[in-house]
Amino acid sequence: MAKKVDFVKSLGGLSEVELTAKIKEDEMRIKKLMFAHSLSPLENPQSIRALRRDIARLKTQLRKIQIGA
Repeated sequence: MAKKVDFVKSLGGLSEVELTAKIKEDEMRIKKLMFAHSLSPLENPQSIRALRRDIARLKTQLRKIQIGA
C-alpha cells in the first residue's frame, strides 16, 4: 500500500509532457514483458499486473491535469 501512495505522490510534480513520455515508456515495457511471458514464464507474472495499474494511475493523473482538476 505504501508503494502506491509514494507513486501517486511522485506524480504530483510531473508536467503533462513528462506524464505522456512516462506512459509511452511503460507501455513499451509492458509489451516487452508480455512478449517475454508468452515465450517463457516470467519469474514474477504479477509484475505485469502492477505495471498495468501504474499505467492506469499515470493516465488518471494526466487526465486530471488536462481537465484542470
